[in-house]
Amino acid sequence: MVSQRCKMAVKEELLKLGLHFVVVDLGEVDIMENITSEQRLALKTGLLSSGLDLMDDKRAVLIEKIQNVIVQMVHYTDELPKVNYSDFISEKLNHDYTYLSNVFSEVKGITIQQFIIIHKIERVKELILYEELNFTEIADKMNYSSVAHLSNQFKKVTGLSPSQFKNLKDKQRRPIEELGNEPN
Repeated sequence: MVSQRCKMAVKEELLKLGLHFVVVDLGEVDIMENITSEQRLALKTGLLSSGLDLMDDKRAVLIEKIQNVIVQMVHYTDELPKVNYSDFISEKLNHDYTYLSNVFSEVKGITIQQFIIIHKIERVKELILYEELNFTEIADKMNYSSVAHLSNQFKKVTGLSPSQFKNLKDKQRRPIEELGNEPN
């Protein structure tokens, strides 16, 4: 669950079932009542019709939490944390980073670092499209050591330099939900 649309769909399904929730956040729902197996099945069916899935597998839940921390960090905060991303993620999820990294790589087929880079580049594309910041300001905002570092990483991911992307007539962006979910 990585968007406001997803959160609204979950709230709607819970309300249909007469379930009261304390929290509906990215990848997490806290329901006040004990949920029956019939309600669980109805919730799962309703979520599937919205393109969402109810996760029971602890590893899948952990992967979802890792992805949500990264999406929140990259797309929904004004400034990326100045600490190592590994420390930030480990602290947020209260797990050893090596464990998180191993589970993530095993399940997703890419590393957490690669997932972060994919999201940072998509955020850079968004900032380029806004045309409010120059490349130096974007590099600083996204915690790149220099514009050259940003440009090199941007080109590795997109095949274009940031300037080439800026000059494209049809600037392609991808929904956050699709990032890092490419088939292996």
